[in-house]
Amino acid sequence: MSVLQQILIICPFVFLASMVDAIAGGGGLISLPAYCLAGLPAHLCLGCNKFSSCSGVLFSAGRFFRSGNINLKAASIAAGTALVGSFLGAKLSLFLSDHMLRIAMLILLPAAAVFLFLRGRHPADSNTFDQLSRRRAILLSAAIGFAIGMYDGFFGPGSGTLLILAFTAILGFDMKTACGNTKAVNLASNLAALVTFMAAGTVQYNLAVPAAACSIAGHWIGSGLAIRKGAKFIRPVMILVLIFMFSKLVFDMIG
Repeated sequence: MSVLQQILIICPFVFLASMVDAIAGGGGLISLPAYCLAGLPAHLCLGCNKFSSCSGVLFSAGRFFRSGNINLKAASIAAGTALVGSFLGAKLSLFLSDHMLRIAMLILLPAAAVFLFLRGRHPADSNTFDQLSRRRAILLSAAIGFAIGMYDGFFGPGSGTLLILAFTAILGFDMKTACGNTKAVNLASNLAALVTFMAAGTVQYNLAVPAAACSIAGHWIGSGLAIRKGAKFIRPVMILVLIFMFSKLVFDMIG
């Protein structure tokens, strides 16, 4: 398969994945298989996907920041502990099977979808983070970053979606701020992984650069939609992502 053919396969999926990711997380569930479909070896799939993803997340994080929809305190604490959790999760994955985690996710994902559906009956979201004590806010932010960072390092798919859920359910952020915080955390953890992939020479730039351009476009459009339309738009997209994640887990386990 020629490079041009690979680009024509990868770029549309990366654009779609980036729009979804900017709104509700979970874009990697679309973009990573696209690289595999184009015939890339597994290590190049991971490196190229991380390159394009980081490029797009940088722009969407910037857009959320400029619109005032990132809480820097919560996001920076969660980003720091996510790096530690991701490292430990990756180490843990070398020794343990992910079968039990997959089973746990089969229980947790439908519960998360029900939570989002019921939350949608409330007339509006409101931030409660600032009402928490300083110590409690720090501890909860750190715990969220560490736990989901470990999940990301151990298993991976849909970590952005889980971060949005945690920021809303545990810290009480509205959907837009939760999305913005998630982009900041993702950017920190993804950059750390990208440096590793680039140092190892596992980024094929003639594919990764065009894909990065599509990722930037997708994240720009998706973040704009999320900022303008808010929870009424973000919530149904998140429910669709959770359904897709659940379906993929079931397929992988019986496949």
